[in-house]
Amino acid sequence: MASDRLVVLIAEDSPADRMLLSTIVAREGHRVLTAANGLEAVALFEQERPQLVLMDALMPVMDGFEAARRIKQMAGEALVPVIFLTSPTESEALVRCLEAGGDDFLAKPYNRVILVAKIKAMERLRRLQATVLEQRDLIARHNEHLLSEQRVAKAVFDKVAHSGCLDAPNVRYLQSPHALFNGDLLLAAYNPSGDMYVLLGDFTGHGLPAAIGAMPLAEVFYGMAAKGHSMPEILREMNTKLKRILPVGVFCCATLASVSFQRRTLKVWNGGLPDGYLLRADGSREPLVSRHLPLGVLDAEDFDERCEVFPMAPGDRLFLLSDGVLEAENADHQLFGEQRLLAVFDANRQPQRLFDEILTAVERFRGRAQDDISMIEVGMMDVGTLSSAPVPFVDTGQQGPLDWSASFEFRAESLRSFNPLPFLLQLLLEVRGLRGQGGALYSVLAELYSNALEHGVMELDSSLKRDAAGFSRYYRERGERLACLEHGFVRFHLQVRGDQQGGRLELRVEDSGKGFDVARVLAEQERLDGFCGRGLSLVRALSKRCAWERGGTLARAEFHW
Repeated sequence: MASDRLVVLIAEDSPADRMLLSTIVAREGHRVLTAANGLEAVALFEQERPQLVLMDALMPVMDGFEAARRIKQMAGEALVPVIFLTSPTESEALVRCLEAGGDDFLAKPYNRVILVAKIKAMERLRRLQATVLEQRDLIARHNEHLLSEQRVAKAVFDKVAHSGCLDAPNVRYLQSPHALFNGDLLLAAYNPSGDMYVLLGDFTGHGLPAAIGAMPLAEVFYGMAAKGHSMPEILREMNTKLKRILPVGVFCCATLASVSFQRRTLKVWNGGLPDGYLLRADGSREPLVSRHLPLGVLDAEDFDERCEVFPMAPGDRLFLLSDGVLEAENADHQLFGEQRLLAVFDANRQPQRLFDEILTAVERFRGRAQDDISMIEVGMMDVGTLSSAPVPFVDTGQQGPLDWSASFEFRAESLRSFNPLPFLLQLLLEVRGLRGQGGALYSVLAELYSNALEHGVMELDSSLKRDAAGFSRYYRERGERLACLEHGFVRFHLQVRGDQQGGRLELRVEDSGKGFDVARVLAEQERLDGFCGRGLSLVRALSKRCAWERGGTLARAEFHW
């Protein structure tokens, strides 16, 4: 076949041997080039580029060894087999043939059958080499295409995932990815009232498979946090979305936390990540234990979004980490583990050096990190030192309504499962004049609603929150009473009026409770500095006017613009 026809270079200083070899090769259908010495062979190779060379080892002008080296250099990555023509008794010459790049030998006197077999064998080897090079180049082009796609995807991902408040002054974090996309996800965002939501996630896998789940998770987190949704609502939505889009066996171990600088509380949900820690200013710590399955594992009806609540004081810090720290492994296949981490905590004397001390301990133990390492620390700070992001709203492009009123009543079944605050906030922010006060408006709404639901409808005693133990008991009892709630209501009355100077919002929140001694509670709040008693004072500070009527069952607040 024409495709099997080769160009064969024969370099032999003996005219008789050169004639014999040429005849054998030509009769097999190949094109023959001949040279009488190594220098002629090199020149012919450069000009004709033959696919196979039969090279005599000992020739005048330039021997076969030097000619073979030059030919191999000119051939580059392409395989051009060189079969040396030599005597089988010249052992030293055989070694030199190999060192010069020879691929095979043909012993004198020449045997036609053996020569033909060797040519066919070298041709198969040459074709195999060409196929390998072609596949290598194809893989390289495909890999470059994938890397280009990942770079584009990462640029989009970074804009989605890093649009929060990780640069806040009370936040320190570290991420050490082992790939363009790593399995870890770290997000932080303010809600409209200035509370900080933090999510640390660890997806199964790396690269694009991990990013496929990370990007929708980040969008849910940022979108719902900015609109004022509660942690349980965010958790349910994230779990439902991941369960729907991820294949079986892919999920996200995650810890979601909310730090409220106004209420000085920490809410935590841990599903599958290592224990986080609430590091107290006095040096003690409380573990934030994983009590749930990862996100994306359970169906919506089986998912448990219940959170734990802890009091926080100035100087306290939330610390979360991925399993890359605990699973760092040394040469003896021992894991760094929790005890070594706790030893670093115990030895730490400068909080700002904690991250460095953990990394140093891991490096000394392992030599380098085995998995992705992600850590974040959030400190409790005064409300005035932090700035929240603008509250999102739906802008119709037209002037918002300026003369309207609306009333909503949420009864027991709705109170158990529905958070009305994001809905009410979005409605109110259609009034353009209120948009600049969105954070304060949400904080007042949240505080009045919480007071009406917890102390009015469910009749919880806020004095339970005077110490850490009572604090935990309060929120445990709150969850139990809410789950069993069968009666009661909370009503919202909104009235907006415009005038020549701007406008006014009158907000009334009414509940079905027994009320409270307003004068006594307000007087007590002036003296309290514990884990409770800030709510009514916060409402007074953020609104233009506020008052409590009907024995505390009706609260009024005004906002002007």
